[in-house]
Amino acid sequence: MITSLKPLLKAAKENNFAYGAFNVNSVSQIRAALRIHEIFNSPMLLQGAELANVFMSGQADFKNGTFEQKAKGMKIMADAFREICEKSKIPCVLHLDHGTSFEVCKAAIDAGYTSVMIDGSSKSLDENIALTKRVVDYAKDFGVSVEGELGVLAGVEDHVFSKKSTYTNPLDAVRFVKETGVDALAISYGTSHGANKGANVVLRKEIPIAVNECLLHEGLKAALVSHGSSNVDPYMVKQVVDLGGDIKNAGGIPIPQLQEVISSGIRKINVDTDIRLTVTRNIRQLLAENKELLDDPYVKMVYKRLKDDPSNFDPRYYMQDLMDTMVRDNIPSKALGQLIGAMDDGVMEVCGRMIIAFDSYEKYKLVEI
Repeated sequence: MITSLKPLLKAAKENNFAYGAFNVNSVSQIRAALRIHEIFNSPMLLQGAELANVFMSGQADFKNGTFEQKAKGMKIMADAFREICEKSKIPCVLHLDHGTSFEVCKAAIDAGYTSVMIDGSSKSLDENIALTKRVVDYAKDFGVSVEGELGVLAGVEDHVFSKKSTYTNPLDAVRFVKETGVDALAISYGTSHGANKGANVVLRKEIPIAVNECLLHEGLKAALVSHGSSNVDPYMVKQVVDLGGDIKNAGGIPIPQLQEVISSGIRKINVDTDIRLTVTRNIRQLLAENKELLDDPYVKMVYKRLKDDPSNFDPRYYMQDLMDTMVRDNIPSKALGQLIGAMDDGVMEVCGRMIIAFDSYEKYKLVEI
């Protein structure tokens, strides 16, 4: 069943668990994510970032997409999501990750996204509030939930970039939630975007504790969200490198730290880099162990891109010659089917690991829709 984010957050708050929010970039990844969530009876929260939507519009140069391409990709993504998920017993959310403007969020809502994030964190507090409230006012007529952001995360991921972090001020959070009416609030407390979060990251869990306590004191129900939260498992990075990848200075957030902040009020934990790494490991391993697959012209195109740029572990880069497969789920050869299977297995592996870690398994009946 398809729903907004709001009832999922209510169940998580009342029962003290969190959801992994997983970024996807193809039709088959949506299907794979649903499969593992159904196995674990976990509500599902999938995300499409702006550049993912450009990619889903069929644009190989997804980093330089137009607004029209974003809107087209949103519609393709939302239609595929609805077709795959609407008959499932699992509550399923499609969330826009890091919407950069009112127009982008409106396009996502109009396309069929059930939840959107408006990221005004780079603006002044007053400007951020005004922008976020405008999105909330539009979204509520469609039953769409809204996530805002307060505080700036360092790091690079898609179009999101900042050299430095600015921690979230709990008193500003109270004003922000009160004046905007957001359902969820992304905070800055030590996480960062991308695979290079630095060594020995320590989350400042006193920040979500303080923010959550201040919100509760004022009777505000917004749930807290953790961005830039991929684990970036050193073992996984080593496997990619051993298989010919070139990844340096990678580091993430240890899962025990993420588990600790759930009790501090974090209810949604964004995961993107882990999926990219695991998918890349799987594909490199498949090609290393099955050289005959390289005789297939479709697989050969993927292999060439991986070989030409071993530092790139983003499937949108090395799968860009296969848009018909990624966007329309058209698989023209058996060999390519094996490669897509390896990609989907990577999605399932990461989702399954985080479902267990964040304790959302067997929770679907707790969501009241």
